[in-house]
Amino acid sequence: MTTRATISAVGVVVPVHNEEALLGACLGALTRAVAAVPAHVAVEVAVVLDACADGSAEIAERAGFPTIAVEGRCVGRARQVGVEAVLQQLTDHPPEAVWLAHTDADSVVPAHWLTHQLDLAAEGADAVVGTVRPDFRDLSPAQVDAWHRTHTPGEANGHVHGANLGIRANVLVAAGGFEPIAVHEDVGLVERARRGGALIVPSDHAWVRTSGRQVGRAPGGYARYLREDLEPLAQGLLTSG
Repeated sequence: MTTRATISAVGVVVPVHNEEALLGACLGALTRAVAAVPAHVAVEVAVVLDACADGSAEIAERAGFPTIAVEGRCVGRARQVGVEAVLQQLTDHPPEAVWLAHTDADSVVPAHWLTHQLDLAAEGADAVVGTVRPDFRDLSPAQVDAWHRTHTPGEANGHVHGANLGIRANVLVAAGGFEPIAVHEDVGLVERARRGGALIVPSDHAWVRTSGRQVGRAPGGYARYLREDLEPLAQGLLTSG
């Protein structure tokens, strides 16, 4: 990979909509990931509370992360609001030296989540498309079996997940940022960045555990995939094999 500007700052964005049951685990894991970032790299976090009517705000405050309240009920808008907030705090750093990491409030990142993305950025990545694994406790035995038949641990499948995504700030800005849409805002951003010549690097080495719930916050999102697509996909692979 081609060497790009050295990353001197990281911005982390977490959109939240009524996630009091899962947000504590998310932010606890994020605390550990932030602590692992080298001391010379500045880190700013924005927890974007999108139309939350539960205890999510109190949980975020206890975790010690800055919060922003919006009323859009739109994950694309929430992500973009978070991006703009962290960039406002990092104006001393040129955009090409700022790395923007994204996850979701129902997800748990590993302790090396940010450092792994920074390693890939140092090797020339403009964006890192990470993998997710559902919480198997939320799935039926048949779904767990289907997941194992359709995924190979250690191999990145290239699918884009907002729960595990990193991108240089200048690349995100050039691609127009996140669209204010309720689903696939992450896919659209990465596709526009790719068309603009960005180097997109898939990786499974810092996979993120995300909720395996079958009814999600966004229509057409990961919950729908688990509910409707996972088992037919596994069956199709079995038949074709």
